[in-house]
Amino acid sequence: MRVTILVLLMEIIFSSNVSAYVGPGLGAGAVGVVLRVLASVILALFAIVWYPVKRLLKKMKISSQSKNNRHQTMGSE
Repeated sequence: MRVTILVLLMEIIFSSNVSAYVGPGLGAGAVGVVLRVLASVILALFAIVWYPVKRLLKKMKISSQSKNNRHQTMGSE
């Protein structure tokens, strides 16, 4: 593990600039991939947070309906 990190650091430090052409097609594709990955991460986090909130709201709705039903039946007696 340490050797891998050391090799990567040496490669980053001692590497020279590369003269490569990145055309508009490749650049647009790379930007699209990055945006899609970010969107999927955000969507996954939203789904993880939303499911418990949805269950809590459903539970609150059911408990409030049962309280309303009890008050209505008690009032009619």
